[in-house]
Amino acid sequence: MSNGNYFIGIAGNIGVGKTTMTKKLARDLGWEPYFESVIDNPYLEDFYNDMKRWSFNLQVYFLSHRYKSHKKMTNLPKSTIQDRTIYEDVEIFARNLYKMDKMSQRDWNNYKELFGIMVDELQAPDLIIYLKASVDTLLTRIKQRSRDFERQVDPEYLYRLNISYDKWIKKEKQRNPVLVIDTNDFNIFNDRIEYKNIIDKIHEYCPEK
Repeated sequence: MSNGNYFIGIAGNIGVGKTTMTKKLARDLGWEPYFESVIDNPYLEDFYNDMKRWSFNLQVYFLSHRYKSHKKMTNLPKSTIQDRTIYEDVEIFARNLYKMDKMSQRDWNNYKELFGIMVDELQAPDLIIYLKASVDTLLTRIKQRSRDFERQVDPEYLYRLNISYDKWIKKEKQRNPVLVIDTNDFNIFNDRIEYKNIIDKIHEYCPEK
C-alpha cells in the first residue's frame, strides 16, 4: 500500500467463515479489521423474501458500504483486513442475480457502470484470501449461526455462487496475489498447525517491516 502498510481482503461464499477469520487474523497480526454490513443492512431480509424486487437496492447498499470502507482503509496508518472485498459484489453476487433473472438488464448495466467508476479510484489488496467450502458445509454453518433472514437461503443459490467464486479466483490469480484455503475440514481455533501455516503464508506476501 502507498502508506507503507498492507491490505488483505477475505473473500468467500455466505457462511464460509470470513468474519471469524477476519477477527482472528486481525487480533493475531495486530491489524485493523473492517466488516461487512449485515446485521444493520436495511435490505437483506426483504431481499431473501423477494430477490427480484430488492436485488438492485441490496447490491447498491453493499457497494456503497464497501467503497467507503475500502477508501478509509487505504488511508489508515496501519495494516488492515476486510471481511469480503468490493470485487465480489460485481463478479459474484450482482452477476449471479442478473443471470438468475433476479436483476433486470437495465439495473445490471447501471450497477456495472457505477462499480466501474468506483473501483477505478481504489487500490487493489496486497493479498486476497479465498475461503472455500462445499454447499453442505455452508448450509451447516449458516444453520449454526441462526440468522433469521438466512433461513430461506436456497442451496442452488449457494452452489451457483461457489461456481462463480471459482471462476473469479482463477482470473484473479492472474492479476493479484491470492491464497486459497479449503475450510471444509478446517477449524480455525483447533487446527493450530494449519492456522500457523496461513500466518506464515501471509507473511510471505506481506513481510513484516
